Amino acid sequence: MRKELRVAAYAVCVRDGRILLARLVEKGGGKRWTLPGGGMDHGEDPYDTVVREAEEETGYGVEPLSLLGVDSIERTYPRRLGADVDFHALRIVYEARVTGGELRHEADGSTDMAAWHPLDEVPGLERVGLVDVGLALWRERPGTGRVTGIPDDPAGA
Repeated sequence: MRKELRVAAYAVCVRDGRILLARLVEKGGGKRWTLPGGGMDHGEDPYDTVVREAEEETGYGVEPLSLLGVDSIERTYPRRLGADVDFHALRIVYEARVTGGELRHEADGSTDMAAWHPLDEVPGLERVGLVDVGLALWRERPGTGRVTGIPDDPAGA
């Protein structure tokens, strides 16, 4: 089985009791909220990745304030021609603050909109598991930089 590794960096931006999220457009057409961020380019520092990706997806300039932790997931995905791939995602999560820019939606990217959501409404959103992981890291600030027991896909199944 072929193996794939994806390293990405994400921002948890909380302001006035609301969190900034981007809406991910999935390959099957589904849409779920996620943290602003995305994959690192080869040779790129994760700090620079989260700054770049947050601006691309939300229109805001952000400043990472602290490293909250690293989330690691692994799963098997089917690929074309019937082959499966062993996919491993390493997701670096920062606390960040908005420093400028204006809220806007990404054009021609992996997300189609960005919005601030009240923290108490997050459990009712269609979202990816990374949102819950990011919020748990932000709230708990574990010394290990790791939270456990959070389903990767709370909006599914």
